Amino acid sequence: MTGIQLFFDKTKLLNLLLVFIKSTGVSISVFFLTIIFAIPLAMIICSGRLSKFKPVAVVTNWFLLIIRGTPLMLQLIFVYFAPAYIFKASLDRFVAAIIAMVINYACYFAEIYRGGIQSIPVGQYEAAKVLGFTKTQTFFRIVIPQVIKKIIPPMVNEVITLVKDTALVQVIGVAELFHAAQTQSGRLVSVFPLFVAGVIYFMMNYVVSKTFDIVEKKLDYYK
Repeated sequence: MTGIQLFFDKTKLLNLLLVFIKSTGVSISVFFLTIIFAIPLAMIICSGRLSKFKPVAVVTNWFLLIIRGTPLMLQLIFVYFAPAYIFKASLDRFVAAIIAMVINYACYFAEIYRGGIQSIPVGQYEAAKVLGFTKTQTFFRIVIPQVIKKIIPPMVNEVITLVKDTALVQVIGVAELFHAAQTQSGRLVSVFPLFVAGVIYFMMNYVVSKTFDIVEKKLDYYK
C-alpha cells in the first residue's frame, strides 16, 4: 500500500496516526529520562575520573573503557537479562532500557565534561586563589561557566545521537517509534510508515539543534 492510498483510507490512516503518537511518546520519554539522569551521573563519573585517589581513578577509567568500548545494544540486552540470571529477578523492559541508556550516555557526557574542565588554563585557578576564592567558589563561579560554553558543541552531537539511539531499545521489546514503524510497514506492506518515522526523528533532532543554538547564543558573553 502506498502513502497516497493510505490518505484515502481514513480508518487505516487514523490507526497509523494513533500508533505513531503513542510510540513517539515512548521515544520522547526514553530521551528525556536519559538526559535527566545521565547529566548528573556524568558529573559523578567525571569526578571519579579526575580523582587524585588513584584506585578510584583507575576503576572509573576501566568502567568508561568497558561502556564506551561495547555496543549500546549489547548493554541493553545485558541490563535486561543479567538480573534474571544473577539475582533471579527480572526488570521491567522500560526500566532496563532507561538504566542502560543512562549509564551509556553518562559515560560519554563524563568524558566531554572532563575535556571541558581540563581545557581551563591553570592560571585561572591560580588567579582565583590570589583573589581569595575557595576551591568550591572557583569551580562554580569561574570554571563551570566556561566549561558549559566549551562543551555545548560536543554535547549537541551526543544528544542528537541519543534521539536516534532511542530506536535501539526495541531490542528488548520496548515499543518505541522505530519498532512501531517497522511493525506497521510489515502490516501495511508499505515503506510509508518508515518514511514517517524518519520525518519524526528529523523533527525531534531539529528541535534539539535549535534549542542548543539558543543556549549557545545566550552564553556568547563568555567569549
